[in-house]
Amino acid sequence: MSVAVTGRGVVTSLGEGADAFFDALAAGASGIVDGLSTASAFDPERYMDPRVARRTDRYAQFGVAAADQAATEAALADCDPDRVAVIIGTGVGGLITLQEQCTSFLARGERGVSPNFVPMMMPNAAAGAVAIRLGIHGPGFSVASACATGAHAIGEGMRMIERGTVDVVVAGGTEAALTSLCIAAFRRMGALSSDGVSRPFDARRDGFVMGEGAGVLILEREEHAQARGATVFGRIVGYGASNDAFDMVQPDELGAGALIAMRAALADAGASPGEVGFISAHGTGTPINDRVETVAVRTLFGSDAPPISSTKSAIGHLLGAAGSTEALVCIEALRRKLLPPTINYSERDPECDLDYLVDGAREAPDVSLALSNSFGFGGQNACLAIAAA
Repeated sequence: MSVAVTGRGVVTSLGEGADAFFDALAAGASGIVDGLSTASAFDPERYMDPRVARRTDRYAQFGVAAADQAATEAALADCDPDRVAVIIGTGVGGLITLQEQCTSFLARGERGVSPNFVPMMMPNAAAGAVAIRLGIHGPGFSVASACATGAHAIGEGMRMIERGTVDVVVAGGTEAALTSLCIAAFRRMGALSSDGVSRPFDARRDGFVMGEGAGVLILEREEHAQARGATVFGRIVGYGASNDAFDMVQPDELGAGALIAMRAALADAGASPGEVGFISAHGTGTPINDRVETVAVRTLFGSDAPPISSTKSAIGHLLGAAGSTEALVCIEALRRKLLPPTINYSERDPECDLDYLVDGAREAPDVSLALSNSFGFGGQNACLAIAAA
């Protein structure tokens, strides 16, 4: 069963709104400045009452903004709110609020803690804020699987529609983790690029660049979308998930977990590897991920692997929002028949020997099926198979 995508919403350092974002991405623009990918132009008051915005962590503000864009595009107000669900995931939740409140508590004690601390910090706050904003009464919750979160949210939303639980799901991921504590933690792990440049699959890659933002899709039962005349931008046709069961932060050298997820997504879609015309890679720009993801793709596709791109070269790593943002990129690539580039590539790595889109955007008139890969700390993986409308 395919699930129609009838609304798109996104907030990144390259802009807000699916069309503006993809235009910039396809043009090879970069949103990374001084080693960070910050949504510096974002104004939550375009989407929320100022009083509400002050009581909402930035990660949830992003989620509300992306969901509002998607819901407006899909004319979600036409749908029965009891038959609409919300699944908005995040890697952690309100990290900005958490750091600020911990600092205030250490300085002032209990009186330094805001009464809004818990509802601002909790990882389900974004899902709750979206439901309030859109007046949704169906099921609502968050998922948290590190960098696989956004893809898991979309995949589980697909499953809810397949089961007949709801007709529509507002699904995606959101993250605002650019705090000094979080940046220090990733730097101490050795996960960040030493010079603040994201170079997926390049021989010089040495880590990822942190980003922030959100990606949200409106998923809809096909017959429901047709009955109300909704525009269909693409379809989610397969979903696969797996556990590495190997290490909390490192994949195994053969990419077993990634391979299981990709195979499961294709099997769910009833498709063969030869039908895939584009892969939106996890492509973090870390030495191990890009090598292992290449191994997994090569194992599945052999010498005929399709073109591969990593948006993280342009917008950094959005953590819990990465998977949903990259799914949106697949939808746009298939809709426009234009595959976005991986930028900052100049030196070939013999261990990364596939067809990476490193020479600008590529026209692809015959591409109708794409895979979106998302692999998270904890060894939790998700892959979405996405088809053209």
